[in-house]
Amino acid sequence: SSSEGFGIAEKIVLLTFISAVILMAILGNLLVMVAVCRDRQLRKIKTNYFIVSLAFADLLVSVLVMPFGAIELVQDNWIYGEMFCLVRTSLDVLLTTASILHLCCISLDRYYAICCQPLVYRNKMTPLRIAVMLGGCWVIPTFISFLPIMQGWNSIGIIDLIQQRQFNKASNSTYCIFMVNKPYAITCSVVAFYIPFFLMVLAYYRIYITAREHARQIQVLQRAGAPTDDRQHPPDQHSTHRMKTETKAAKTLCIIMGCFCLCWAPFFVTNIVDPFINYTVPGKLWTAFLWLGYINSGLNPFLYAFLNKSFRRAFLIILCCGDERYRRPSILGQTVPCSTTTINGSTHVLR
Repeated sequence: SSSEGFGIAEKIVLLTFISAVILMAILGNLLVMVAVCRDRQLRKIKTNYFIVSLAFADLLVSVLVMPFGAIELVQDNWIYGEMFCLVRTSLDVLLTTASILHLCCISLDRYYAICCQPLVYRNKMTPLRIAVMLGGCWVIPTFISFLPIMQGWNSIGIIDLIQQRQFNKASNSTYCIFMVNKPYAITCSVVAFYIPFFLMVLAYYRIYITAREHARQIQVLQRAGAPTDDRQHPPDQHSTHRMKTETKAAKTLCIIMGCFCLCWAPFFVTNIVDPFINYTVPGKLWTAFLWLGYINSGLNPFLYAFLNKSFRRAFLIILCCGDERYRRPSILGQTVPCSTTTINGSTHVLR
């Protein structure tokens, strides 16, 4: 929160913008959860369990964190007391950390799905392991949120500075100030952002390399009748379809991860830098970086809608009250033009 305050015109613009962000986050994440619950095909995909849990975390951010921050920002005053300030701050750290841990798990799931054989993927991503990973996404953040914040570990050595900024004698206002000392700033940022980000970069780099190889193999199949090297063994129809599907999914998730990093990287970089420059980062800049991160909570559902065909179809069915035009065609009645080609003595079907 900023002790500098905002003018009347700024408050009107902020209130309109923040209301739109909160409404977008609530409706969008509810839509994702309902879509997966109602669509049997979406429930069959293991990655979507992480996506539903991520949507739930983002929904809680939009319901339990954003409104109180918006009220304080517009009123330039915190009216809910010191204890609820600690609870609200703990929820903020817990839910935003849970979000990035979910994205880390999604990247690992995609890594095993795309870079490993199907049997290896099924052995790695068992229901028990998925449950353990989901549990970790919610349990680990508690050790850097409720536990240290309620115990006051983040304020050791800077209590006087926090108390000085909590009250504004000129305007007789109180603020919910969350400041962190150097040990907590480093520990929290490393656990909540930098380690998961590093793992995601490694996973998606390997996915990118594998996707390029898949694309090369698909091109071999599409050059029907073209001469090929005897050492090449292009995949069959099922493998080709799997390659295309997994490659598109990887691109979608890369964009989602990229948007997350663009939204949260300024905050986490500033979070580490600020204690080492004697807490001189302007309050309005902190507010801008924090709400830039909150915007990500409402952004993911729209990325799913525009970049994932299965989610887009499920969203249209829900929004159009089950319109039959958007339902999947029956597999038995589906007729797809195809041709065949022979490569290295094997016959392959090209759709």
